[in-house]
This record gives sequence, C-alpha cells and structure tokens, in this order.
Amino acid sequence: MTRVYGDHGLGARLGELVGGRHPIVAAATVTGRGSTVAAIDARPTAAYEIGSLSKGITGLLYADALARGEIDGTATLGDLLPLGPCPAAAVTLASLSTHSSGLPRLPASAAPLRTTIALWRHGTNPYGESLDELLVQARGVTPGRPRHRYSNFGFELLGHAIAAAVGLPFVDLLRDRVALPLGLGTLSAPATPHDLGPGALAGRSRSGRPRQPWTGEALAPAGGIRASITDLATLTSALLDGTAPGCSALDQVEDFGGPAVRIGAAWLTIETKGRLVTWHNGSTGGFSSWLGLDRAAGTGAVVLSATCVPVDRHGFDLLASLGAGPPGG
Repeated sequence: MTRVYGDHGLGARLGELVGGRHPIVAAATVTGRGSTVAAIDARPTAAYEIGSLSKGITGLLYADALARGEIDGTATLGDLLPLGPCPAAAVTLASLSTHSSGLPRLPASAAPLRTTIALWRHGTNPYGESLDELLVQARGVTPGRPRHRYSNFGFELLGHAIAAAVGLPFVDLLRDRVALPLGLGTLSAPATPHDLGPGALAGRSRSGRPRQPWTGEALAPAGGIRASITDLATLTSALLDGTAPGCSALDQVEDFGGPAVRIGAAWLTIETKGRLVTWHNGSTGGFSSWLGLDRAAGTGAVVLSATCVPVDRHGFDLLASLGAGPPGG
C-alpha cells in the first residue's frame, strides 16, 4: 500500500505526475509562502543519489570561491592540481564550469563502454575511482577543440581543483561551505558504500533491478552527492532568496550549444511555457533528480526518484503549476 509522507496535496499531485513508474519518489515546491514537501514510500529525510545535480552544487562552490578571491576563472588545472606538463594542465576553471574545455565526457582510460555494460548487466557502480586515480587519467588525456561538450570528467576535476585551492578535500569543502551553513544534514558525498548514512536509499533500474550505490572520491563533484528532499527544498529556498553560497552560478554567461539554452556555472537556463527556467537534472544507475527555479516568479521545484527513469518532464510540469498557486499550499 502506498504511503504518503508530508503534504498530501503535493503527494497526490506527485502521484498523478509520475504514475507507477517511480515507486519511491519525493517532491518539493517553494513559493513566497514557503516550502512544501511530500514523499511516497520513503520518509522526507531519506537520502537519494542526485547524480549530475551534483554539478550544480559544484557550480555554487566555484562561484563562491571566485567571490572569496580563492580562485580565478583563468586559473588552470595545472595551477591547482599535481598534473605535471600534460595537455589537460592548461585547461581553465572557467571553461570547465561551462562544459567548454574540450575534455571528453569520460577519459578512454576509464573504459566507459566496459563499465556501462557492467552497470546494465550487473548493476555495478561504473565509477569509484580515488582522486589519485582521477589525476592519472587526467595526465593521459588530450583535450579536443574548445566547444560545449558535457563532461563528467571535467566537473570531477573542477571540484577537486577548487577544493585544492581552498586547502580541503572536496567532501569537507561541501560540508563547510554548503551543508553546515544551510543546515543540510543529509547532504554528503560518500567515497565508499561504508560511508552511506542510515537514511540512504537503495536505487533500482527501470525494470526494478537493484543497483549498487554510486560512490567514489573522484566522482563526488560531478555525480556523487546524496541529499534528501527536505534538504533540497531548503537549498532551493536559499537559491531563490540569495542566501545560498555562490548564487551567481545561476547567472547565464554564454549560449550552450545554441541560443535556446544558456549556461552559468553548470546551471542551464531555457524558456519554456513563457517562463525562464534555471535548472539541472541528474541520473545514476538507480536514481533520477531534477531541480528548477523560476527566478522571476520566486518559485522552485524539486523531484527525486529512487529509480533511474527520468523525472525532468515531471519537474518542469510541477514548476509550471506553481504559477496558479503551489500544490498543497
């Protein structure tokens, strides 16, 4: 029997949106009247893998470090990480923040095809590298022509470069600059399955098969963060009212592959249904996520699922519905 936690009005709306494809799912809406949270078959404090939504948080850390004068956008990976005289050492932080560095999605040495097959056949975590292993991969990569090309590899390196500039491991930077100031108790970047908290959910594939957790020291800035719907509602509120660190990451700085989509530091902006929406999504082997903001209206929405079926459409629909008043509000 389905159980709804939190606001039952939003829970009913969420159930309508996702149908039966997301047995464990949660949502939050934020308006000028406050935030509303609902979760189906898991408590609102349960921690989900947020996948590439982690890049959005790394974008906040990048913009925050810029504002503090700890880094400069023209700084290179070689200025901050022990890469030696390799081609990737010349890549700038600014180009990494907008996916325009020329770095590949993943390095060939990570054997992406083999690890992807292992994921789909056996549910295996395709990541898990240490920072040292990430640096070895970087030394063997030659960036291509600078152009917009979505890169998990680039954001892994960006996050660890920022952390090196500050003098902290990335997991501690995440804690000190985002989790603690905003009171986000579930926001974390586990390096191994042993680091998962007691509220960590298990993810599943489209067909319902269990998936290993996506943990890894190297992965954290690009796709290894976990958080609850309650904490992401708090983060969304802070992004809208400007109290989150590095909110300038949301500001558009250039087109992303064409004029219809623009990008800030990881965050994408697109006009849909007459609204300018700033957003990021995420997907892992067993989870999916979406967070979007209508900054002009002062509204936001988040959808999390413990299955890999995308929730982007549901997130955009939920945010659009806030124009007529928040569900459950």
